[in-house]
Amino acid sequence: LGETLLFNSYEFIFAFLPITFFIYFYLNSKRLTVASKGFLVFASLFFYSWWNIAYLPLILISMLFNYVVGNSLAKASFENKKGLNKSFSKKSILIFGIVANLSLLGYFKYADFFIANFNLVSSSNVNLLHLVLPLAISFFTFQQIAYLVDSYRGETKEYDFLNYALFVTFFPQLIAGPIVHHKEMMPQFASKWNMVKNYKNIALGLFIFSIGLFKKVVIADTFAVWATAGFDTADTLNLIEAWATSLSYTFQLYFDFSGYCDMAIGISLMFNIKLPINFNSPYKALNIQDFWRRWHITLSRFLRDYVYIPLGGNKKGSFRTYNNLLATFVIGGLWHGAGWTFVFWGFLHGLALVIHRVWTNLGFKMNTILAWFITFNFVNIAWIFFRAKEWDDAIKVLKGMFGMSGLQLHPIFASKLAFLEKYGVIFHPFDTIHLPLAETLWFIFAFILVLFFKNSMEKRDSFKPNYKLAFLTAFCFIFAILSLNKVSEFLYFNF
Repeated sequence: LGETLLFNSYEFIFAFLPITFFIYFYLNSKRLTVASKGFLVFASLFFYSWWNIAYLPLILISMLFNYVVGNSLAKASFENKKGLNKSFSKKSILIFGIVANLSLLGYFKYADFFIANFNLVSSSNVNLLHLVLPLAISFFTFQQIAYLVDSYRGETKEYDFLNYALFVTFFPQLIAGPIVHHKEMMPQFASKWNMVKNYKNIALGLFIFSIGLFKKVVIADTFAVWATAGFDTADTLNLIEAWATSLSYTFQLYFDFSGYCDMAIGISLMFNIKLPINFNSPYKALNIQDFWRRWHITLSRFLRDYVYIPLGGNKKGSFRTYNNLLATFVIGGLWHGAGWTFVFWGFLHGLALVIHRVWTNLGFKMNTILAWFITFNFVNIAWIFFRAKEWDDAIKVLKGMFGMSGLQLHPIFASKLAFLEKYGVIFHPFDTIHLPLAETLWFIFAFILVLFFKNSMEKRDSFKPNYKLAFLTAFCFIFAILSLNKVSEFLYFNF
């Protein structure tokens, strides 16, 4: 199995990206618009199949299928307006399209999960298929389902296949989002102004890309080591180790995924394409609803528009609203991965949103700092289930966090507090608690960064090229490149 052509690899940064960039704009400068688009699609498919060419037919078939279905839906909408009769009802075409997309996703992503649970319940012994999850299948499936529903609603225009192919495969956002809408992207690919190099966009793109690269390589990959040690290798965790483990993952996931999205947004800007914002300082959120308006925004939007609202949203009384919220988040959890831990994570978030809604409807208010504290800790604890490979790993971390794996106090307290020994308190020199200065400083740094600094998108909107920003870009970029000795995948590639 080859390596993916990662954004954080030398091959991508120093070969693939510059070559693609120059050929694309060279073709445009010669007014070969179709060729330049065709080249971008080709480059994107090359980028995709670098990992495993076996899955190239899969994305091509998926694309062709959805293009045909989307067009027939758009045509059906047009014919309905004209009152022409037609062979299939529009709804049945849409349902067929959605079922086909979900079956493809279901087969690769959930078949083994289903078989394993079937074996468990019926104590039979069906063999697992051991399928490798095709890269990006969760993202391009959702993106195309959105396209079909929009075609059904008569909101899409007639596109040629090349434009549609570019919309699906555009390499910055192909593998891990943002999940984009055709109405955000298509006009941009069609615009004449975007065919010309724009030096402000290139400068801004490099700036955002460098921040993203720094987030991923320097920050996320540092926390990754501690998260892995705590979740996957340690047998038990004491209080401090357990909190260090869960917070490490909370920061790793954020800097990893928002780093990816920054890099995607930065690369796209170099091609004069603006991708939608996917993160807006989620750890500053003061309640769980606010958190979901800031975290993985394009997924929240997809779940809202294509799951929650079709289920009836909040239009059918409060009981139905709560059920819809729970269902939406359980589906959101399952989308992230085929496992009960993901379902439970989704359920926890759904439940939190229900509680938040009840609380708001009753008109209660909460002190800002307390509200932040509760939200952040809830999110941090829920991530444990999201990260744990097995239930036992999650329970291990939680036990440590709530002091059930033993509290440790320094021997100087032993004489006064010896009576606590029978409650499981151990008096021990602190050298057993491994939280060296470096780790402590990283946590402080991460908290300051997520709570008090402007996020990269706010910086994007106020961007004016100057020496200070040029220095910051160069610093982030060079520091990250020097840390690239260990190339690691992005977490969202697994979903």
